[in-house]
Amino acid sequence: MKSPPLDAAAGRKRSAARLAAVQALYQLGQIASDTPTDVIDQFVRHRFTTGDEEAPAVEPDGAFFEAIVAGASQRRGEIEELIGGALSAGWSIGRIERVSRAILMAGVFELLAREDVPAKVAINEYVEIAHAFYDDNEPGFVNSVLDRLARRLRPGEFEPGAAKGT
Repeated sequence: MKSPPLDAAAGRKRSAARLAAVQALYQLGQIASDTPTDVIDQFVRHRFTTGDEEAPAVEPDGAFFEAIVAGASQRRGEIEELIGGALSAGWSIGRIERVSRAILMAGVFELLAREDVPAKVAINEYVEIAHAFYDDNEPGFVNSVLDRLARRLRPGEFEPGAAKGT
């Protein structure tokens, strides 16, 4: 069963949560001693706090942020395998730049585990995040990989006449 569309404020909170989740997943890939729980706690206590100069302009949806970071971390092997299978011949996940890898990890997790989020919405959100970090071809690369996986993981959403997501 699909959830009703989010209002604009809730949508902005989820967008902020996605960006923060990408940053947290990037941090997890950089510092081997950090655990997902440590990073989630650090972000919620220090980076989401209003009045903090590092706090985002829109307060992220904390539960959504935590679900993405924890879920992508728990399913890392499965997600990396899916990403690797969606790459062109001769490419491996190890060749993907770290920020792009974090974007893809979060996006693929949503495609796998968050059926309340339409695939096209998830793809668009993570392509927008890629645009925040890159001016070159990376957003197109992120779009290509996520679209390829979405069509495999959620084929019904791409059939003619499928309901439009919000």
